[in-house]
Amino acid sequence: MSTDALIMLRRNFKHTARNPVTVFNAVLLPIVIMLMFVYMLGNAFSVGVKYIDYATPGMILLAVAYGLGATATEVNSDMTTGIINRFRVMDIARGAILTGHVVVTILRSLISIAAIIGVAFALGFRPSADLGDWLAVIGIVVAACFATSWLTVAMGLAAKTPQSAGMATVPLIMLPFFSSAIVPAAKMGQGVRQFAQYQPFTPIIESLRGLLAGTPSAGYMFAALAWCAGIAIVGYVWAVTTFRKRV
Repeated sequence: MSTDALIMLRRNFKHTARNPVTVFNAVLLPIVIMLMFVYMLGNAFSVGVKYIDYATPGMILLAVAYGLGATATEVNSDMTTGIINRFRVMDIARGAILTGHVVVTILRSLISIAAIIGVAFALGFRPSADLGDWLAVIGIVVAACFATSWLTVAMGLAAKTPQSAGMATVPLIMLPFFSSAIVPAAKMGQGVRQFAQYQPFTPIIESLRGLLAGTPSAGYMFAALAWCAGIAIVGYVWAVTTFRKRV
């Protein structure tokens, strides 16, 4: 990573640390939702395994999604408050500005995921994954974070105001709830079931679920990586194109 990108990363990380709302949404809210589903609703779901084991992969993706709103808002704020013009005077590489937002989003997501997994272990989560499975889990999680980060940066750049940028990410934040994160897609009603089966988060969740259970599925892993690659390419091209037009 270039020096300029490291500077942007440090700047964005400080902004995150100083914003309690961002910290709550990215780290604490997914934990609250996990506790709610496991303790309040877990016994209501028949998923064939201990519910905490079933729910943890979905909560990992939920943690990724809940950190995206802050990224879109921060990116748009940079564009609308004139700070980009100051960066240009300082001769900071344009690419470093976007890269800084992407990397800090990934780091924020990984911190949230680590907290989720820690709470899951405290609640009785006992995965059967070996070292290779865990490495594959990390790889898929990072790929998902990378892809959604670029897409969110693009949304932030395309929005006209920070408020509309935050609203633009709501479908991404809600997407895990319409996947197999909470209950199997096969148990959903007509229409919702098909959407859950073919949306991008479900193969990512199912690939993590299989890896953590020690029964990886090559089909789900391929689909998950294909979705991540496609989303990352679309997000990157959209972000770079929009950034060049606006700057």
